[in-house]
Amino acid sequence: MSSNRTERVSLHLKECASAFINGESNRRSMITVTDVQVSSDLKRATVRISVFPDDQEDAALDFLKRKRSELRAYIKERVNMKIIPHIEVEIDRGERHRQQIDRLLEE
Repeated sequence: MSSNRTERVSLHLKECASAFINGESNRRSMITVTDVQVSSDLKRATVRISVFPDDQEDAALDFLKRKRSELRAYIKERVNMKIIPHIEVEIDRGERHRQQIDRLLEE
C-alpha cells in the first residue's frame, strides 16, 4: 500500500469519527479526535482522542469502546472501501504531554 493512500484513508476516518462522536456524545465532556493510525493493510485503525476535562477520560473511553461497532457501521455508510477497518480507541497521551509542556513553558 502506498503511504499516500493510507494517509487519505486515515484523514477520511478521522473526519467520520469526529462527526460520529459529535452526534453521539452526551456533551458532559469535549472529545476531540486527534489522530487516526491505519495499518498498512487497512484492516485496523486506531482512533486517538483527547478529552476535556481530564477527569472524564475514563468515561469517554468506555463510551467510545462500547460504540465501536456503531462507529464502524457509520464509517461503512460513508466510506467507499472494500474492507472497513477494525476500530480501536485510545487516549492520545502525546497530546496530553504536549499540553503539559506548553503549561510549563508559560510558567
